[in-house]
Amino acid sequence: MRLAHDPAWMRRAVSSAEFGRVAVLAGGDSSERAISLLSGAAVLEALKRRGVAAEAFDPRERSLPELARGGFDRVWIALHGPGGEDGTVQGALEYLGVPYTGSGVMGSAIGMDKLRTKRLAKAVGVATPAALELTGPQDFELALERLGLPLAVKPGSQGSSVGMSKVTRAEELPGAYAAARAIERSVFAESWISGGEYTVALLSGAALPSIRIETPRAFYDYEAKYHRDDTRYLCPSGLSEPAERHLGSLALAAFEAIGAEGWGRADFMMDPAGRPLLLEVNTVPGMTGHSLVPMAARAAGIDFEELVWRVLETSFVRRAAGRGGAG
Repeated sequence: MRLAHDPAWMRRAVSSAEFGRVAVLAGGDSSERAISLLSGAAVLEALKRRGVAAEAFDPRERSLPELARGGFDRVWIALHGPGGEDGTVQGALEYLGVPYTGSGVMGSAIGMDKLRTKRLAKAVGVATPAALELTGPQDFELALERLGLPLAVKPGSQGSSVGMSKVTRAEELPGAYAAARAIERSVFAESWISGGEYTVALLSGAALPSIRIETPRAFYDYEAKYHRDDTRYLCPSGLSEPAERHLGSLALAAFEAIGAEGWGRADFMMDPAGRPLLLEVNTVPGMTGHSLVPMAARAAGIDFEELVWRVLETSFVRRAAGRGGAG
């Protein structure tokens, strides 16, 4: 069985019964498992409060074919990181013929690959910080020459700043590379941008109000994202109306460039001239108490339960090929 993608099927649900039986995929095996479980629990409770017949489903504990055998009508994907956000589970669900939320295989795979996201964004006119792939110590001198200091060293496909380091001295580069390389093979260095950090949530083709992020830490790392109480989130972000519109248009352009769909988030840094530079695109952002998409949605008048409902509606664009009814 396969899925057909048909934007004409995108619709608003009037009744929870339209969704049928829903599996909330959360957990998995990535480095972001703990955050995924928190996101999944929040999503599950919100769906239940809206009367949706939803159940938790952890791919670490249960095999994906159970989704088809168990009579689930669709899937709310709350998996973060490799294995859940990179097109892998999306491809499996396509094969099984089970509709799911958010981006498809291509958009998910590209969005998880930060270097390819940057290249495609640049192709449509969305600026990003200069970067260089690091294949080993032989690239360190070139990275320092081209990018200067400070610079960031990142794994190519991790979220939540997992494995990321700030390098302020040349002698720190080998350790930063080793830390990223211990997580995955793909590693790159990126120019450090010291301006303001902003994020734009995207929902069904619209940009939500931007959020400015301020942290006393060296950068907005895993600790600042999920465990610190002194990280500040400003929404409204303080941008002028034209700057807000411009940032939203850049986020949508980057999202479209990588083939992402449904919902997600684009992260930016402002350079000294106030020009937004794209850092990355997230196709399955966090949905925890510290998460940014729910915050932006609230600023747009959308509460958490309504947000979760609208994300679930994005699964309507996919249906089993040949079915005459809703997917």
